[in-house]
Amino acid sequence: MTDVPYGKEFALRLLADMLRIRRMEEVCADLYGQTKIRGFLHLYIGEEAVAVGALHALTADDAIVATYREHGHALVRGVSMDAIMAEMYGKQEGCSRGRGGSMHLFDATTRFYGGNAIVGGGLPLAVGLALADKLQGRKRVTACFFGDGAMAEGAFHESMNLAALWRLPVLFCCENNLYAMGTALDRYESQTDLCAKAAVFKVPTSSVDGMDVVAVHEAAKAAAAQVRDEGGPFFIEFKTYRYRPHSMFDPDLYRDRAEIEAWKKRGPIHSFTARLKVQQLLTEEEFLDLDAATMAEVDAAVAFAEAGTWEDVADLTRDVLTPAGAESEER
Repeated sequence: MTDVPYGKEFALRLLADMLRIRRMEEVCADLYGQTKIRGFLHLYIGEEAVAVGALHALTADDAIVATYREHGHALVRGVSMDAIMAEMYGKQEGCSRGRGGSMHLFDATTRFYGGNAIVGGGLPLAVGLALADKLQGRKRVTACFFGDGAMAEGAFHESMNLAALWRLPVLFCCENNLYAMGTALDRYESQTDLCAKAAVFKVPTSSVDGMDVVAVHEAAKAAAAQVRDEGGPFFIEFKTYRYRPHSMFDPDLYRDRAEIEAWKKRGPIHSFTARLKVQQLLTEEEFLDLDAATMAEVDAAVAFAEAGTWEDVADLTRDVLTPAGAESEER
């Protein structure tokens, strides 16, 4: 067990954000069972160290593109838990006015550009955002999160190729949780060394223990600095694991229970908590207070969503259809 190389304030910030993701999603799972949250719901439980460690390595000017398992990324990025929960409920107070739901969280003010339901769909968007920054001469990084399954998509190859060819400032963050939906990595990839696959495009790579928030943060910080200073892309593989099934609809028949339990022993929250206690950066009482504050935030978010309002039926075609008789500017 290595020492945590941070002061108490920052260390507790990392722990608090992992707890916020975990407690929010645990409640979301319960709300889904009550049919308060509808549609698809993909939980991030077990993977919290990746979003927390990586996002704390970025600046407010950097852009974030995520997947349909993006609740934690949005929360850590600064989207309020109230707005996230209201979006889950489909209420118009949500960050996407209730039109996106769980898979389409979006908030331009925090430069959080989705939430994308298409596997690999965020990769070309990240390349476009990075191209705009390069053309404008801005020292920004676009961090694009995607799962291991996205690396079997054509969009991955196209995006990596253009980012490398044009020297675009994209931080490619692969959250390798070993399963593309219900298919194990070695059953759909002939090359299971994902860094080797990315390196084909002459992009620098690193592979990191995604269950260790310190390892994630340090790797992301170094990679982001290289992208920002040198302009070209960087690929990081975060080796992580989701404790829950692919989605709430998934019966999870493809994984051995012993495998899940083994990964839980490496859980990012309890392992980091133990390290902080050993270094006397955290007491059990402080942890319980932190957890209680987190649950209070979750309870307030649920109350906010419950009190939210449905969009008026008359507004449902807004931003979808052109009003009758309206003329386009081109005409």
